[in-house]
Formats: sequence, structure tokens, C-alpha cells
Amino acid sequence: MSDMPDDTSIKDFESALAELEAIVKTLEQGDLTLEQSLERFERGITLSRFCHTRLEHAERRVELLTEQDEVRPAPPEIAGGGEADPETSSASGGGAELPEDDIPF
Repeated sequence: MSDMPDDTSIKDFESALAELEAIVKTLEQGDLTLEQSLERFERGITLSRFCHTRLEHAERRVELLTEQDEVRPAPPEIAGGGEADPETSSASGGGAELPEDDIPF
């Protein structure tokens, strides 16, 4: 992850997003001096870039997994309950069989 912004104070995506939301709220209130606003804005840009990079990496991972045929049907208890056979069930509930390499989304 060499293209991540170099800021060791950012723990993870969720905390970066929460801090970014707090900065936006503070800036929207308009009670800061110009210098304070600029400092918050700079921090917000750093957090925004961090979040954007993390989202891009997550998207690439999902793409790689789906390209490698790693996508598996959800277990019946999650996909709608019952003893449905994921090979013969369709997303529309019609029961039509799909070819094994056909992904219904």
C-alpha cells in the first residue's frame, strides 16, 4: 500500500471517515479563524485521500476475487432460509437453472 498518504495518525478507514465528518461539521459552522479553517481543511484533504485510497484498494480486491471465481453463493440461512440448493435456485425465485459460470448480478 505504498500509495497511501504518509500519516501515521490515521488508524483505519472508519476512524478517518468519522474525523473527516467532524471536520466538515466544524467548518460548516463557520466559527473558526481563517488559519484554523485552513488547518482543518488540510487535515480533511489528507483524510479524504486516505479514505479514497482505501476504497480503491477494496474495489480492486473485490474485482480480483470475482475474476478468480472466488464468489460463492450465500449460505441458505443468509440467502433466504430454507434448504434451497444454490446451484438450481435463481435470484428471482423462479427456480430456473443458470450455467455455472453465469453470475446473476
